[in-house]
Amino acid sequence: MGIGTLIVFIAMVLVAAIAAGVLINTAGFLQTQAEATGEESTAQVSDRIQVVSQSGSVNTTANPNTVDALQFVVAQAPGAGNIDLTEVSVELVGTDGQETFTISDNETTNIRGLSNNVLTDSSDRAEVAFALDGNAPASYTALEGGDQLSVTFTTASGATTTTEIRIPTTLTDEQSSVRL
Repeated sequence: MGIGTLIVFIAMVLVAAIAAGVLINTAGFLQTQAEATGEESTAQVSDRIQVVSQSGSVNTTANPNTVDALQFVVAQAPGAGNIDLTEVSVELVGTDGQETFTISDNETTNIRGLSNNVLTDSSDRAEVAFALDGNAPASYTALEGGDQLSVTFTTASGATTTTEIRIPTTLTDEQSSVRL
């Protein structure tokens, strides 16, 4: 009777040890997965760009008194990590419909102010400019006085920044650019 009890006790200890090992492995896996999810969530919230200023070029020749190019000065938002501007997508929503393109895909887009197109420091500034000439991928045409346009920048991590553009109702031949 004593040997039977000892065998049952040893079997219970072995089962408990195996169960504890499985629980420890599962807990480790869940911790790793939770850390990765936390890092991705933080990036989606904080790795966004900030629009410092926005302006437009006034066309005085071909299509007078319209805005035919947009310029945005952008920087890292507070707490953001490195942001590669060539991986940022832009969405335009206005009277001409909705258009989405990646800055690097758009031949009419220029990035000025950075040698490697990556915002790495909170003091970095870059100008992102693109034409509104009706050519793909941004098939938007020039904006007239009173027009509105919503511009959304989405970084590679999924963080978004939206800015609203309102063209002044009166544009003159003397203006070469206008603050939006």
